[in-house]
Amino acid sequence: MAIEIQVPCDGDGVCMRCKATPPAEESLTCSTCVTPWHVACLLPESLVSLTGEWQCPDCSGDVVDSAVPVSGSAGGSDLVAAVRAIEADVTLTEAQKAKKRQKLMSGAAAAGGDDEEDDKKKKSDDDEDICCSICIKLPERPVTTPCGHNFCLKCFEKWVAQGNLTCMTCRGKIPKHVAHNPRINLTLVSAIRLAKASNCAVEVTAAKVQHFIRNQDRPDKAFTTSRAKKTGKANACSGKIYVTIPGDYFGPITADNDPTRKKGVLVGESWDDRQDCRQWGAHFPHVAGIAGQSGFGAQSVALSGGYEDDEDHGEWFLYTGSGGRDLTGNKRTSKIQSFDQTFTKMNEALRISCKMGYPVRVVRSHKEKRSAYAPEEGVRYDGVYRIEKCWQKVGIQGSFKVCRYLFVRCDNEAAPWASDDLGDRPRPLPVIPELKKATDLFVRKEKPSWDFDEADGRWKWMKSPPASRKCIAALDPEYRKIVRKRGKNSMMDKLRKEFSCQICQKVMNLPVTTPCAHNFCKGCLEAKFAGIAQVRERSRGGRTLRAKKNVMTCPCCTTDLSEFLQNPQVNRELMEVIENLKKKEEESQAVDESSNDAAESSKGNTESEEGGEEEEEEEAEPPSKKIRLDSDCVGPVGAGN
Repeated sequence: MAIEIQVPCDGDGVCMRCKATPPAEESLTCSTCVTPWHVACLLPESLVSLTGEWQCPDCSGDVVDSAVPVSGSAGGSDLVAAVRAIEADVTLTEAQKAKKRQKLMSGAAAAGGDDEEDDKKKKSDDDEDICCSICIKLPERPVTTPCGHNFCLKCFEKWVAQGNLTCMTCRGKIPKHVAHNPRINLTLVSAIRLAKASNCAVEVTAAKVQHFIRNQDRPDKAFTTSRAKKTGKANACSGKIYVTIPGDYFGPITADNDPTRKKGVLVGESWDDRQDCRQWGAHFPHVAGIAGQSGFGAQSVALSGGYEDDEDHGEWFLYTGSGGRDLTGNKRTSKIQSFDQTFTKMNEALRISCKMGYPVRVVRSHKEKRSAYAPEEGVRYDGVYRIEKCWQKVGIQGSFKVCRYLFVRCDNEAAPWASDDLGDRPRPLPVIPELKKATDLFVRKEKPSWDFDEADGRWKWMKSPPASRKCIAALDPEYRKIVRKRGKNSMMDKLRKEFSCQICQKVMNLPVTTPCAHNFCKGCLEAKFAGIAQVRERSRGGRTLRAKKNVMTCPCCTTDLSEFLQNPQVNRELMEVIENLKKKEEESQAVDESSNDAAESSKGNTESEEGGEEEEEEEAEPPSKKIRLDSDCVGPVGAGN
């Protein structure tokens, strides 16, 4: 019986004609509509052309009855034209094209605005998933309560300011510390950015997504030496600096200064502590809040809650200068103002940056408990700001003056708490009520060095950035000598610091590694516990008690090493590393000695050549001249002879 109706397989791969699931070798896929067909249920006329790309009866244009009706189409020509129109639409992604082809082949393609209505419905669904419970919009600077509901920061602050300590949605209790110190949910900010990027129908390419990078598991981190008096990083030494910028570098750190990752320091990048932040150049001092020079300017500041007068509003903040506290003796952590702050030292550096309009890098620390823009943990880089004004006023403590600075954000990258993809645009300065009682007010009148270029649509240097004062010419011979000397000593310094025994404080000989991961010379460790038995016999009068084990504590920690000391094994790999470093040091010393000997020999040869020339000249002189010279030297005695 001839087959009069040809139909493809459905979405589950089942043939709509014979209701069987054909195997892969018995199915054909159309090159136009990408629809599978059962070979056994096709007419021979449809299988004539199998040498090239095969087209199904619907796409080939053959007038054949079809069980799949297509609205407005009597044959296959309209269907082919519709499929080719979908393929030619460059504004659609591959997934959207496949979806439209599926609707077209199933006869479910609707007219005009169905896709737009679906997109709007999808967009509204996304907005309902992430929305402020008060204004019913995408939350701006979102805050999440413990009950899991999201609010805009401004909406939340207004709600709490009215005395409401319960969630508007579920009436769950809001803790006081959350109400008084709300924190922005940065993960939710990223989700909002992704949602905006996916809902954008104008741009074909995906919008730029802000990445939050945490530099963990780095090979060279801050370390403590044997002279450290406290645990942790209180007395830690800084690790490797990963960026190629001097200490007085102004502005954002670009990819040109990042030979390791080729990215630069991104806005929103965070670190565990200030030591790690220093390694990436965002803020070099690991204790001080201001990095700068009094006669040059300030490069960066840190917001870490050091002064009660600070006010943080995200895109702008009021910063308090340094000084005014007595930190002598045991008052290193004093927060009581004891004298006036003045525009000197670091405060003067900030005022110079204000005068010249230099960009200042800003990092926020989790120690700033009063700010909603501070990170929950660690230290975060928030971009560059510009100081617009500086003045003096009486501090909150009410007795002494403090130096104040108005910072306004001016970065090309979006802030970590902002949902937008674009960076800052020039904004009007905020109204500062305390300026009415300010003294020694300074407002920049000249054009800033770092400003917004309307033509390029970005912030950039309008004047040449200040040249670094810490750079030394690489071709200077004195500088080459210093570098050579540093390279010569660096090998020995590395041996002493990294491979020193914790007992003798020298480079380890036959190193052993304890179970607690401390390294010692084998001889030093055995000598430390020499004469101590593994067990101690005990007796009380005529009665013998059970033997007691002797605890042999590690010299660096409280781990018991009694079992390890029974047969300590030398760490061969560590010993090979130490030996290789020693060989390199000996080779470098031999090269230096040979170069010095060659220099001395060349110098001696030069002197000997000069002396030989003088002797030859003397031999060429006539004897009479030589005698005359001798007689001149002898004087009256020669004359008498």
